[in-house]
Amino acid sequence: MFPVMPYPYYSKIDPDDVMSIIAYVRSLDPVENNVPESVSDFPMSVIINTIPKKAPGGTRPDESNTLAYGAYLVNACACIECHTQVNKGQIIPELAFSGGREFPLPTGGIVRSANITSSTTTGIGNWTEDAFVNRFKSYVDSNYKPQTIEKGAFNSYMPWTMYGGMKRSDLAAIYAYLHSLPGKENNVVKFTPPGADIAKK
Repeated sequence: MFPVMPYPYYSKIDPDDVMSIIAYVRSLDPVENNVPESVSDFPMSVIINTIPKKAPGGTRPDESNTLAYGAYLVNACACIECHTQVNKGQIIPELAFSGGREFPLPTGGIVRSANITSSTTTGIGNWTEDAFVNRFKSYVDSNYKPQTIEKGAFNSYMPWTMYGGMKRSDLAAIYAYLHSLPGKENNVVKFTPPGADIAKK
């Protein structure tokens, strides 16, 4: 897997926001953990030191500019990375946000990311702002209880509980930005159980 960190997106975050993240991490209790030095084989050893570019940084838009602020958050969350199909590890720009990227589950089967474009037939075009925001917020509700996932059953790679901790206005801005983009038709099969592909052959 490379890049492990979605640095092209993080490199566009406002330096003040980066500093806030650093300040927060430094406020956490230290944990002693001797991590082995990272070693990459050729050609990755060369790629790591030649492909990454100096971070351009960005400017955090005012929250009152909903679309610009939503675009900023969508980039910071790297939504396009998981919600876009890839070719040889690179996202396919014309399929941006239309879902279908495959993620093999450790317990078997393949889960695919959702189409989050404004398509009213295969995307989230018919979702209201409240429906979108509440989908995230339901995972941080005091009544929420994580489900037990059996081996080979559907599971989600979406970090619902992490994004659920965002402000409602932040999630609403993400919704507004996604809805401002053209809808793309892509009827995603969200889960293929273990052995299903083999059975078709």
